[in-house]
Amino acid sequence: MVHTQDSYLIGLVGSGIGPSLSPPLHEREADELGLRYLYRRWDLDVLGKPADAIGELLAAARTAGYDGLNITHPCKQLVVEHLDELSPDAVALGAVNTVVLTGGRAVGHNTDWSGFARSFSRGLPDAPVDRVVLLGAGGAGSAVAHALLTLGTGVLRVLDAVPERAERLAASLRERFGADRVEAAPLDTVPDALAWADGFVHATPVGMAAHPGTPVPAELLRPELWVADVVYRPLETELVRTARARGCRVLDGGGMAVFQAVDSFRLFTGVEPDADRMLRHFADLAGGVHVHS
Repeated sequence: MVHTQDSYLIGLVGSGIGPSLSPPLHEREADELGLRYLYRRWDLDVLGKPADAIGELLAAARTAGYDGLNITHPCKQLVVEHLDELSPDAVALGAVNTVVLTGGRAVGHNTDWSGFARSFSRGLPDAPVDRVVLLGAGGAGSAVAHALLTLGTGVLRVLDAVPERAERLAASLRERFGADRVEAAPLDTVPDALAWADGFVHATPVGMAAHPGTPVPAELLRPELWVADVVYRPLETELVRTARARGCRVLDGGGMAVFQAVDSFRLFTGVEPDADRMLRHFADLAGGVHVHS
C-alpha cells in the first residue's frame, strides 16, 4: 500500500474498552511519524448496544468516513459476516480485529495471531512447545492457537467453558494443521492438562479489570510450566503474578497488545511504525511496567 494521506480517523469497537491503551498507543506513534491520527472508542456498554449491533456500527463508521476500525471482545467473530473481503489469515481464523475501510470496501484482517507469535518469539524464545494447553476458544483463543501451531507446537489441547466452542476451534485447526496436532478437552480436565503440558496460554477475559480473578488454581502452576496471558489491562494479572511467584516463566499480555497494534497501524496507514518505540510508549502508558520484549 502506498502512503497517500496524512490524516486518519480510526475507531475501536468493543465492550468495556474505557481502559484500552490502543488509542493513545496509535496516536503517539502517529505523532512521531508526523501523521494526524484521531482514534475514537466506540464502547458497546456506553452506547447501550449489544454485540450483534456490530453491523450497524460498521455501517455508521463507513458513513462517517472512518479509515479503519479495531474490533475487540465480543465482536471479533460477529463482524466477519458484515465485511466485503477477508485476508487469508482472517478467513482461517474466522475472527477479525482490524478492518480497513477504503474505496467503499470493508476488508477484515487478523493481527492478533501475528502479534502473539512475535511477542512469544521475543519473550519466551526457547520455551518448549511440544505440549501446550490453551484455555479459551473465542476470538483471542483462535488467534493464539493459530500462532502456537505456526510456531511449531506439537500438540495443542483446547479447553473452553462452552465445550462446543472448543470442539469447533479444534476441528478447524485440525483441517489446517493436521489431525494429530489438536485436541479439545472438557474444562474439568484442567488439572490433568496442566500436569501434561510444557506451557499454558490463557485467552479468556478472566483477570481483566471487569472480570477479576484467576482462571486456574495456583497449585496447578508448577515451576516447569511456562505461562502466557493475553489480558493486558492490568498487565500484572492475578495469573501473571501467581505464576511468577511460583517460579514459572511468564509472558504478560503487553507484547501481543503492542505487536497487534504495530501490524494494525501498518494496515491502516501503509506506514511502517517503529515497534521498539511502541513498546516503550506502551510501558509508559501502562504505568511504567516493563513490557517483555
